[in-house]
Amino acid sequence: MQTDFGGVLPDLRRVQTSRLDPHTLTSLGYAEGDGRGRAAFETTFDRRTGLVTLRQGKDEATAPLTTEYHDPVGLLMWLRARAAAQDGGPERSYAHLTGGRVLIQRLPDSRIGDSDVHGYYLRPGNAYVYVERGAPHRLIRLIQPTDFGTVEASAQAAPRRPATNERRRRRGRD
Repeated sequence: MQTDFGGVLPDLRRVQTSRLDPHTLTSLGYAEGDGRGRAAFETTFDRRTGLVTLRQGKDEATAPLTTEYHDPVGLLMWLRARAAAQDGGPERSYAHLTGGRVLIQRLPDSRIGDSDVHGYYLRPGNAYVYVERGAPHRLIRLIQPTDFGTVEASAQAAPRRPATNERRRRRGRD
């Protein structure tokens, strides 16, 4: 996932890479950087050795792997899967990130644009995540407070291209 910041925020590019267990959608590894070189921050969850390893620059720390963890991108994918499998999931639940436990509180189902959505409020962080109720369960909107102001991201439908036969008919008229 790539995020380009600007405007009232500092000009900055963050590239986040998440490797997930395909069955549990828990994190196997996570990296974050500018996308131009080695990641500035990396986390690996090694189930074979039972260790969590965090690297930031030249600093490295390890801790016992005692629970399943999510990373920031993986948590969004996990919420998508919950929206698809359990009609949005329970009223309240928790997920573990390396920085601590995150409370996930279900919000009333609502509508954003043309999409019916499940809403989630995440604490700490005070983030809002809205996931499309119907397939393909897209992430429709994310709202995240930061030190520089609130960051909002909204999914937008790609412009619809005419069907192949329609394009051929148009070319014949030109």
